[in-house]
Amino acid sequence: MRKDKILITGANGQIGSVLTAQLRENYGHSNVLATDIRMPKEDTGPFELLDVMDAQKWAQLIDQYEITQVYHLVAILSASGEKMPKKTWDINVGSLLSLLEIAQEKKLNKIFFPSSIAVFGSDVPRINTPQNSVLNPTTVYGISKVAGENWANYYFQKYGVDIRSIRYPGIIGYRGLPGGGTTDYAVDIYHQALKSNAFECFLKADATLPMIYMPDAIKATLDLMEAPEEKIKIRTSYSISGMSFSPAEITAEIQKHFPNFVVDYKPDFRQAIAESWPASLDDQAARTDWGWKENYDLASMTKDMFFQLKKKITLTARA
Repeated sequence: MRKDKILITGANGQIGSVLTAQLRENYGHSNVLATDIRMPKEDTGPFELLDVMDAQKWAQLIDQYEITQVYHLVAILSASGEKMPKKTWDINVGSLLSLLEIAQEKKLNKIFFPSSIAVFGSDVPRINTPQNSVLNPTTVYGISKVAGENWANYYFQKYGVDIRSIRYPGIIGYRGLPGGGTTDYAVDIYHQALKSNAFECFLKADATLPMIYMPDAIKATLDLMEAPEEKIKIRTSYSISGMSFSPAEITAEIQKHFPNFVVDYKPDFRQAIAESWPASLDDQAARTDWGWKENYDLASMTKDMFFQLKKKITLTARA
């Protein structure tokens, strides 16, 4: 096992729960400290309650557990953020600044900070959006992520903090429930296909967005963090994507498994958010610099989602 000691914030979340399990497999259970503002449902390893706005507690845990790496996943997402913009800014940016100060002071080896496709605005090419585009977002979540990218680059340039970042597209996984994002329809739709064979979609049928399956998102995160420092050429955030599809296209794929599945389209405020984001991304920089490559497309993801969700339902029924 490797000697790094890792702290994860937001470990109970959609990404955090999966990433925590994978890091513990890679580094050993005792070397990965999960933290969140709430206790986890199951005791799976070292855990501490942590409000990321409490910089003193954060620093204390880093000293106590001899932490060398931090994966900072806590954030209020796009749709939820529009309902509480000030709180979203404070948590998304304030907590990152606290971590950057701690990282500089304590000479942490590496930090991971997730950005998002929400950094792009409607004034960029929506098809194959370039890595180096004008970032002019329309949501407070996007604004906070642009600020985070710039702070990350600043602390790397000025203080040598080894911070690495990915602009996640919509992430689809079977372990967690939707968490308040505009792309979360693509998680819920699978659950509803199994539960009721019907789904009400808050986006239009043709609202194409970049997506990624959770195993590929975790793979990309770990590949980035494990890459030699000299291969990391971008210190704001790397764009990555596994696939792009619309609600109509994911519906058609689901109907190959459930022919009677129906979708009712009732766009709400999230449609305007989706229209301000790219439909597909140019992620060649990530592929060139540190070897990013996805394993799943829409068809293989859909097949695996149903396999995993059915297995989960069976196990729950037996419990």
